[in-house]
Amino acid sequence: MKNLSRRYFIKQSVILATSFNLPISNYKLLNTKKMNNKKNFDVIIIGGSYSGLAAAMALGRALRKVLVIDSEKPCNRQTPYSHNFLTQDGKKPKEIATLAKKQVSMYNTVEFYNGLATNGSKMKNGFEIQTLSGDIFRATKLIFATGIKDEIPNIKGFAECWGISVLHCPYCHGYEVRNETTAILGNGEYGFEFSKLISNWTKDLTLFTNGKSTLTAEQTATLEKHYIIIVEKEIGELEHINGQLQNINFKDGSKDNIDAIYTRLAFEQHCKIPEQLGCELTEDGYIKIDAAHKTTIKGIFASGDNVTRMRTVANAVSMGTATGMMVNKELIDESF
Repeated sequence: MKNLSRRYFIKQSVILATSFNLPISNYKLLNTKKMNNKKNFDVIIIGGSYSGLAAAMALGRALRKVLVIDSEKPCNRQTPYSHNFLTQDGKKPKEIATLAKKQVSMYNTVEFYNGLATNGSKMKNGFEIQTLSGDIFRATKLIFATGIKDEIPNIKGFAECWGISVLHCPYCHGYEVRNETTAILGNGEYGFEFSKLISNWTKDLTLFTNGKSTLTAEQTATLEKHYIIIVEKEIGELEHINGQLQNINFKDGSKDNIDAIYTRLAFEQHCKIPEQLGCELTEDGYIKIDAAHKTTIKGIFASGDNVTRMRTVANAVSMGTATGMMVNKELIDESF
């Protein structure tokens, strides 16, 4: 009997210890199983990255029943390190997201669903969301924290370098490539303004227009005055080693040794459900919101990269927290 008790004690201790070290995927499994008989929520958050998780935490702390639907494809999944986020500077994006999800999971009114939301419809007292697997969930309010999808140009090697040595934001990555041989991939007004911005981080700067320059004579003269070279040759390939840029190879057979490139890509909304439900987009293609993060459809909110050009982890977290607070206030106002 004594041995049996000892064996039982050891078994229970192992189970307890294991539970504290569950990988993030196991948190999803536990929460998904718990959710089987709970299809109705106060809020469904579509997108479980930084902004979605921040909104979930704010709502969990407000005692709201929340479902976070996430397909686990954040736009910065290829980026090795995140910067310019106080207390998290230099950490891997996945590391930040994993810790965030673990902390949000501690609020027992917040649940997670690992899958892709594919359809949405307006109901009498809220909304219905359907997933790729055919599961259907209902909520009074929706938050879309779904980010955007970059349109990668048809340049060999570009996709592999994107987020590693081909960059979009000097505030996120500029310090790490300061004073290095740097390129801007752009043209016209955008190419001029981006070159002017990046000249703060390096003086070894070249603007590649990837074809005939559309800069004005005045813009060209200004860049040349600041020793910024303009190259109009068409790019054939980005030569790299594991995403680290080595050379820009041109279609004429020449090449240029470059350490980093900045560019701003065209994009589309990662999720089409907001448009399906009638949410308006801005001229730039972002979901249109007001100061309270409300979209143009009552009961639907949006947060993060899908609503703003300010594409940083810190801003996504800030917006998510604010959105969660705004949604909770609206729920209180409607029921008080």
